[in-house]
Amino acid sequence: MVQTALNALLNAVSSMLALARPLAIIAAGLLLALILIGLLDRERFRAGLSWAGARLPLLGRWALVALAVGAGALALNVTRRAVDARLGAQQSARYANAADPDGGQTTQQAPRASLLKSTTYTRSITLPAEVYARLQVNGGWETLLPYFGNPNGQTVQDFREGFTRRGRNLTYTRDVTLQTEEPVNLDTSKVLADLKFVDPAGGRGTYYNAAFNADYTFTNPQAEAATLRFAFPLPDGSGTLSGFKLTVNGQAYRASDLAGGSVWTGEVAAGQSVRVNVTYRHQGAKGWSYLLGQRRESVKNFDLTINADRPAKFQRYTLFPTSQTRTALGMAQVLRWQLEDVITAQDVAVVFTQGSIRETLGKLGLVGPLAVLLSALLCGGWAISRRLNLLPLPLAGAVLGLSLGLVLGGVLTFYLPVLLAQLLGVGVGLALAVTALGRLYLVPLALAAVIPLGFLSGGHASLLLVLLAGATLVLFLRLGRAGLKV
Repeated sequence: MVQTALNALLNAVSSMLALARPLAIIAAGLLLALILIGLLDRERFRAGLSWAGARLPLLGRWALVALAVGAGALALNVTRRAVDARLGAQQSARYANAADPDGGQTTQQAPRASLLKSTTYTRSITLPAEVYARLQVNGGWETLLPYFGNPNGQTVQDFREGFTRRGRNLTYTRDVTLQTEEPVNLDTSKVLADLKFVDPAGGRGTYYNAAFNADYTFTNPQAEAATLRFAFPLPDGSGTLSGFKLTVNGQAYRASDLAGGSVWTGEVAAGQSVRVNVTYRHQGAKGWSYLLGQRRESVKNFDLTINADRPAKFQRYTLFPTSQTRTALGMAQVLRWQLEDVITAQDVAVVFTQGSIRETLGKLGLVGPLAVLLSALLCGGWAISRRLNLLPLPLAGAVLGLSLGLVLGGVLTFYLPVLLAQLLGVGVGLALAVTALGRLYLVPLALAAVIPLGFLSGGHASLLLVLLAGATLVLFLRLGRAGLKV
């Protein structure tokens, strides 16, 4: 961090020194113009020098305010470059000193219930007598078996084949018993996804800790006992799952082979219902989806609830929630999908609004110098509107104090969450500025200090800045009218 800041400082100084030559030429031109004026009109030249000499100390003090603004802008620019360089190195590093979120955009597919049946398929081929005669010469009919092939697949339960002689003809017969699955609609699906977002320290990406809890029921549609299967696919993009548990009719099961998800198979009496509960925890980021099916599915009773503490958007052409409940500030919300007796191929896909941490910090670094400049201008306007005596040296100290606080906020992003780091930086800068200038200037200093915080609102920066500008204008207009009445 220090080495990066020094490199950025040297680059900034080099850029400033590059302006020294044109500035020297301008200064030489002004000096030559003053000499010519002195030669042409000595009396006015001496009067001008006397006027400038009397006011030079005051102008020098106000020049310190300009230097303080420049120094603050330079320090914030250096901090912005150092923070951006460190974040870039951190994102491309092969090794890290803190755990990265384990998971991305999570997609959970709906489970499948099916009825298992056994079906036997029979195929026969009759060979003419000439073929049989040749087989007898060549050593028997067994030599033909490889040419008929062998069925493959895990659904084969029984396989029989052979040749029989009927007169002078030879008949080949194959009996294959396969296990087939007939889809069974879920009677009820009640799903709850609880997403709690985390803003890690050091500018790392935001992620959420998710708790999934779902209850499903389905019924044996046969008039006799049958074998039913319930398959729950594991979520995609979820990383490591913890606390995974599949409970069927109150009995917990632990799957040994998860290639096809978590699968339960059991004997169910005629008309009997099966209750299944699935729970697990994981980490994810950006979005969460629930796929109802790859084709149009009949949904009897579906109830999905998502609890999230961040604003959410919905992927286009997916199911929109039937109800939404939000807090007063619109951050935490409860999204719910309630479907009954519908046929749909749409899914549920929720995306949470969050910008790039690196981009957000870059915006904060760019708006910081503007906030420092506005603090000096607002304090000047405040003093004029309220007829206060504003001294240049305390104002320069206030500008430097606010700049130091904003720099501290950028440095703290490596140790604290971004929002907390920026709040602490603005608080420290405001305290230093008020200490240098006095409590009478708390309002203008606070108006300038909170400008960078608008970019932490998650896409509402323009609205907040417009409201802040409007409030500032109304405040100064009221003070101006009050001063005119007095």
